[in-house]
Formats: sequence, C-alpha cells, structure tokens
Amino acid sequence: MLDPFQLEFVQRGVLEVLLLSGAAGLLGTWIVMRGLSFYAHAVGTAAFPGLVLADGLGFSAPLGAFAAALVFAFGVERLARRPRAGYDSLTALVLVAALAGGVVLASDVFHSGGNVDSLLFGSLLVTGTRDLVLAGAASAAAVAATLALGPRWLARGFDPVSARAMGLRSQLPDAVLLVLVAFAVVASLSAIGALLATALFVVPAATVRLWTERLAVWQVASVALAGAQGIAGLWLSVELNTPPGPTVAVMGGALFALSLARRRLAVLLGARAALAGTAVLVALLLAGCGGSSAGHSGPLVVATTTQIGDWARVVGGDAVNVHQILHPNTDPHEYEPRPADVEAVAGAKLVFLNGDRLDAWMGTVISNAGGSPEVIDLGSTVPVRRAGETDGPEASRFDPHWWHDPRNAEAAISAIRDALVAVDPAQASTYRANAAAYLRRLRALDAGLRACFARVPAAQRTLVSDHDAFGYFADRYGITVVGAVIPSQTTQAQASAKDIANLIALIRREHVRAIFPEASLSKKLAQQIARESGARAGAALYGDTLGPAGSPGATYLSMEAANANSMVRGFTGGAHGCRIEGAA
Repeated sequence: MLDPFQLEFVQRGVLEVLLLSGAAGLLGTWIVMRGLSFYAHAVGTAAFPGLVLADGLGFSAPLGAFAAALVFAFGVERLARRPRAGYDSLTALVLVAALAGGVVLASDVFHSGGNVDSLLFGSLLVTGTRDLVLAGAASAAAVAATLALGPRWLARGFDPVSARAMGLRSQLPDAVLLVLVAFAVVASLSAIGALLATALFVVPAATVRLWTERLAVWQVASVALAGAQGIAGLWLSVELNTPPGPTVAVMGGALFALSLARRRLAVLLGARAALAGTAVLVALLLAGCGGSSAGHSGPLVVATTTQIGDWARVVGGDAVNVHQILHPNTDPHEYEPRPADVEAVAGAKLVFLNGDRLDAWMGTVISNAGGSPEVIDLGSTVPVRRAGETDGPEASRFDPHWWHDPRNAEAAISAIRDALVAVDPAQASTYRANAAAYLRRLRALDAGLRACFARVPAAQRTLVSDHDAFGYFADRYGITVVGAVIPSQTTQAQASAKDIANLIALIRREHVRAIFPEASLSKKLAQQIARESGARAGAALYGDTLGPAGSPGATYLSMEAANANSMVRGFTGGAHGCRIEGAA
C-alpha cells in the first residue's frame, strides 16, 4: 500500500505538498473569512498572459506568471477602493481583461506552445528544486504576514465598518493579503496548476470551518488538512494512474462533502453517530483504491507519441516492453504526465522522442523521473527536411510532423533498430529482421501513395486542413497546401475572425473542393468554414496521432493510407479513392 512512497518523484511531490501546505492552510482561512474564494481561483487563471509572455520570450515561467498576478492583484485592490465595490464583481472584470489579453498573445503574437498548458494544469510528478524553493518561500511569507497583520485582517474580516471606526483605515494590509495570495498561488502552479488552485487554497479551510469555530484551531487544522489532502491525492493518483492535480481536487471535494454530511447527520442523529457514519464512508472510499502492476520481460522502452509507439512495437516485437505515453486521438501538444508514465521513464532503458518541440514536455519528465535512460531524439535523425525551414514566430526550427514523409519513417525505424540492438544485443537478430520487413512495407506504402496521387490532376490537389500538420505529406506527394483552419503547427493557437474570413475567401478563389477536419480535434469550425465557402467537409484526417484500435488509422501504415484515401476522394468529389494493399 505504501509502495508509491518509495518512488523518487513521489517523495519530491510529498515534499512539495508539505511546503505548500503552510501557505495553503493559513491563507485559506483568510481567503474564506474575507470572501476571497473567487479571487484566489481567478488569480491563477489571470496569470495566463504572463505564462504566454514567458513562453514566447523564453524567460522564467513563474516570473512571468507572478508579474501578471501582481498586475491582477493591484488592479482588483485599486478598484476595490471605490464605494460599493465588491471583490467578486471586480475580480470578474479584471479576470476577463487578463484572459482576453492572454488569448490574443497566445493566438496572434506567440502562437504559444505546450508549456502554458503544463502550468495551467500543473503536475506534482515533475516538481523541481525551484518549485520547492517557491513553495517554502510562500509558506514562510504566509506565516510572517499572519503574525504581523493577522489582527488587522481579522478585524476587517468580521466587521469592516467597526474596523474603520477604530482607526484601521489603511488599505495596505488588504493589498498585502491580495499580493500574498497571488504569490502563493503562483508558487503552486507547477504542483496543482492555476485552474485547480482552489483545491488547496480554499477547500481545506472551508472543510475545517465546518468542524470548528476557533481561529487558531481552524488555521492549524487547515494547514494539516492541506498537507494530508495533497499527500493522499498524490498516493491515490499513483494507485489509480490518474493526473495528480485533479485527483487532489477530487479528494478535497470528497472530504468537504463528507464533512458537510457529518454536520447534517449530527443534527439528525447526534454527534457520535454522525462521526461513526463519516468514518464508514471514508473506509468505503478507500476500500476500492490500490492496484498492482504486472511484470514484463525484455527491456522497457518508452515512446512519447502514438507513431513512435507503433514503430517500437513493430521492431521490438515480443522482445521488448513498450510504454507509450500518448494515447490514440489525443493531442500531443497538450500533455500532463500520469504516474505510470513517470515511473516507466524512471525504469526505462530507452526513451524515444519525436523532437522538434512536439513533445518538449518530456524533458521535464526525464529530468525528474530519477532514472538514467538513453534518450533518442528521432526528429534529429530524419534525412528529409521541408524547404525553407528556419526559425520562425513559433520558435520552432522545424515542422515537427516529419513522420508524414515515409522516407523519414524509414530513418526512424533504423534508429530504433540500432538503439534496441545496442541495449539488448542478445535479441539483435530479432530486431534486425523485424526492421527489415517493416522497411519493405514502408517503401511499398510510399510507392502506392505516389501512384494514387499521380492519378489526380495537380490543379485539384489543394489541401485545407485543421492545422499545419501535413506539410511533409504535401511536399512528398505534390499537394498544394492552400491554408489551415488553425494557421499554426500547434493546435494550441486560435484562429481569429480575420483569419477565418481570409481563409473562406481563399477557398473560394482557389476553388478548393474539400476541407479536411482532423480526428483528434473538434470538427465544428472546419465544417462551418466548408458550409460558408461552398466546399465539402471531407473525411477526418489523422494529423498528430494514430486512431484507436479498429479504426482506419490504428497503425502508421494504415493511417497514411487512410489519409491518402480521404484526400483523393475529397480532391475528386468522391469519384476516386486510394487503396493500397498491405497497409494495415
């Protein structure tokens, strides 16, 4: 039951929770007392433009987030000085401005990447030394401020009118509280994420408030509960292989619900019966938790993307144990590590990356997992690069979708084969035979795809997809990329109204027959653009990821064949298709 606590990344997560619990518990009591729950939730979300700036300009993400949080805090505090102004309405006003600014920066200025998502949702599994220092500083500041300004916060919290009559008119203590909450929430970004900060900074204090009326007891118990809730949520996330942030949040919500139920039962049944009933509910909650992992033979290999996972299984066969991090129809640009992922990296012999920033989040996982795997960046091995690839506005030197050219897939297969032979020479003949057979199928696929597209007049091979994922495919098979619904190589950007209007006009001008949504993204916008432009909505393509088992895109070979079939049918108005034997 306690096995997860033997893992290095879990131990670091426990330390992060304990360091944060002082700030979360102490500030949580003031947040609940002063009616700042919405502010505490919003301040993390309002840090979004700071995260985008930090990601886009290449400086420290916590620094960017804290700068944005400070602007937000002072904006709320300044507006709160006006008569009849309430914190909730003012928080909402400033929050809308911050989010709007962040969206504009992310979509139109920086075309922001995956680092922003990791901070919005956080992960206790990949906390580093800087995160621990920030958490400790936040708790130390919370203790010092509570000792120095606690009586003033208490007076203004219970009766602000009487507090002003007693001469407590200065706005400085309130400003300090707002800034301190902002700092503490930013310090928790890596652990719990901006969108789930309430789980640590409000829920424990609100839960303890149901049990006690004494301030000192309330504060001490809130600190203890914040720590216990975080550790229990981390343990449960490892046992169930769920994201730690949401698991901590669910744990906190469950404890609050049980406490509220205990209070109601106390009225109906008496205190002892209510306490006994609550204990039974907790026992039932924990009874279903736990799990075990089965052992596997052969070297453990970690693959980040679905394509690489497919290749590793083909080359390795039964001689390797492949742990694939991303699942079918999931967006590789957005990823939060699961406990099983970090544990697999810690014990892996090899880690295969896509590279070119598609799976840049993996660097943090590798550095914090505690193992020593050999890391192979397959993107650096590919022989074919798109013409004119240089540093651009997305801070990405290369288009990361290199696998859509089968010649690059051949290079990746060779690199996987050589890496497996090096770490497991006893199975070298197996790896070489598997790779050789697959390379023959890749060359047959490439020849079949070229033959399919050669039957379509060049003027009709005009492609509009959800985002810029098919540049390599288009270069290889003579397709003209007219545009994309999301004009970016990452799905995290947003199309502006002007972008969409320009795309519709371009589709009409170029007489594009079909617009192709992607299987892993929402199809609504692509379908709407198709209706307004007069084009057809073609079949969904597999851009960033393979499809689930049983789908046309379940393997790399069948994915590329399915994409070609969908494109040919779209280009020809359904008159022709593309069928390639052996692409399964």
